[in-house]
Amino acid sequence: MGSSKQVVRRARRTFSAEFKAEAVRMVAERRADGASLTQVGRELEVRPDQLRAWVRAQRTGPGRGRRARHRSRSCGASVARWRHSARSRPSQKKWR
Repeated sequence: MGSSKQVVRRARRTFSAEFKAEAVRMVAERRADGASLTQVGRELEVRPDQLRAWVRAQRTGPGRGRRARHRSRSCGASVARWRHSARSRPSQKKWR
Protein backbone atom coordinates (compact mmCIF):
# COMPACT_ATOMS: atom_id res chain seq x y z
CA MET A 1 0.00 0.00 0.00
CA GLY A 2 2.66 2.52 1.02
CA SER A 3 6.00 2.88 -0.64
CA SER A 4 8.80 1.02 1.01
CA LYS A 5 11.61 3.31 -0.03
CA GLN A 6 14.57 3.29 2.25
CA VAL A 7 16.59 6.44 2.42
CA VAL A 8 20.26 5.68 2.40
CA ARG A 9 22.16 8.43 4.11
CA ARG A 10 25.72 9.12 3.17
CA ALA A 11 28.21 8.89 6.00
CA ARG A 12 29.42 12.24 7.24
CA ARG A 13 32.80 12.98 5.75
CA THR A 14 35.69 14.54 7.58
CA PHE A 15 38.41 16.55 5.89
CA SER A 16 41.95 17.01 7.06
CA ALA A 17 43.39 20.46 7.68
CA GLU A 18 45.72 19.92 4.72
CA PHE A 19 42.79 19.17 2.40
CA LYS A 20 40.95 22.27 3.57
CA ALA A 21 44.02 24.47 3.10
CA GLU A 22 44.60 23.08 -0.38
CA ALA A 23 40.93 23.56 -1.24
CA VAL A 24 41.06 27.20 -0.12
CA ARG A 25 44.20 27.76 -2.18
CA MET A 26 42.51 26.14 -5.17
CA VAL A 27 39.41 28.30 -4.71
CA ALA A 28 41.56 31.45 -4.79
CA GLU A 29 43.40 30.32 -7.92
CA ARG A 30 40.31 29.17 -9.78
CA ARG A 31 38.25 32.22 -8.77
CA ALA A 32 41.02 34.43 -10.20
CA ASP A 33 40.58 32.51 -13.47
CA GLY A 34 36.82 33.14 -13.41
CA ALA A 35 35.56 29.82 -12.04
CA SER A 36 32.64 29.73 -9.62
CA LEU A 37 32.58 28.08 -6.22
CA THR A 38 30.16 25.53 -7.66
CA GLN A 39 32.67 24.53 -10.33
CA VAL A 40 35.49 24.21 -7.80
CA GLY A 41 33.19 22.27 -5.48
CA ARG A 42 32.33 19.80 -8.23
CA GLU A 43 36.02 19.24 -8.94
CA LEU A 44 36.71 18.55 -5.26
CA GLU A 45 33.37 16.83 -4.59
CA VAL A 46 32.61 19.35 -1.83
CA ARG A 47 29.55 21.56 -1.53
CA PRO A 48 30.11 25.23 -2.41
CA ASP A 49 28.78 26.43 0.95
CA GLN A 50 31.38 24.27 2.70
CA LEU A 51 34.14 25.77 0.56
CA ARG A 52 32.85 29.23 1.40
CA ALA A 53 32.96 28.40 5.12
CA TRP A 54 36.56 27.17 4.85
CA VAL A 55 37.60 30.34 3.00
CA ARG A 56 35.90 32.48 5.66
CA ALA A 57 37.50 30.48 8.48
CA GLN A 58 40.97 30.85 7.00
CA ARG A 59 40.43 34.58 6.52
CA THR A 60 39.28 35.16 10.12
CA GLY A 61 41.78 32.85 11.79
CA PRO A 62 41.50 29.60 13.73
CA GLY A 63 38.50 29.22 15.99
CA ARG A 64 37.01 32.52 14.87
CA GLY A 65 34.05 31.60 12.72
CA ARG A 66 30.99 33.76 12.15
CA ARG A 67 29.31 32.85 15.45
CA ALA A 68 32.45 33.35 17.53
CA ARG A 69 32.98 36.76 15.94
CA HIS A 70 29.41 37.74 16.74
CA ARG A 71 29.68 36.70 20.39
CA SER A 72 33.00 38.45 20.88
CA ARG A 73 31.60 41.86 20.07
CA SER A 74 30.60 44.13 22.88
CA CYS A 75 27.13 42.61 23.01
CA GLY A 76 27.62 41.35 26.56
CA ALA A 77 28.91 44.72 27.71
CA SER A 78 26.01 46.59 26.15
CA VAL A 79 23.48 44.25 27.79
CA ALA A 80 25.18 44.80 31.15
CA ARG A 81 25.04 48.58 30.65
CA TRP A 82 21.37 48.36 29.72
CA ARG A 83 20.54 46.29 32.81
CA HIS A 84 22.45 48.70 35.03
CA SER A 85 20.65 51.73 33.59
CA ALA A 86 17.28 49.98 33.89
CA ARG A 87 17.90 49.33 37.58
CA SER A 88 19.02 52.87 38.30
CA ARG A 89 16.10 54.70 36.67
CA PRO A 90 12.71 55.12 38.37
CA SER A 91 10.05 52.71 37.16
CA GLN A 92 7.38 55.40 36.73
CA LYS A 93 9.38 57.96 34.81
CA LYS A 94 7.25 60.54 33.02
CA TRP A 95 8.12 61.27 29.44
CA ARG A 96 7.43 64.66 27.94
